[in-house]
Amino acid sequence: RLALFKLGMECLVGANFPPATRRLSMLVLSRKKNESIVINDDITIVVVEIRVDKVRLGVEAPKEIPVHRREVFDAIHRNEPLPPQSPDNPADPTDS
Repeated sequence: RLALFKLGMECLVGANFPPATRRLSMLVLSRKKNESIVINDDITIVVVEIRVDKVRLGVEAPKEIPVHRREVFDAIHRNEPLPPQSPDNPADPTDS
């Protein structure tokens, strides 16, 4: 059984708990530029750049796994037009 303690709250995660008792949780990690995290052996998230008010992340994932920014994901699921792209955040082929 895997128990994570964060912010004074117990979050239970893992296959040892039946689905009804599993609760979603957020694991908060600190990373520096060029450091990464790996999810499920096939997804890697890399800190590409750190600015004063923005962190740029690179996501390496199999093509069959959709990867979207949250606002794009929400728009897709609401069947709304996608948000406009800024020069700082160009369109990504996975966002179409």
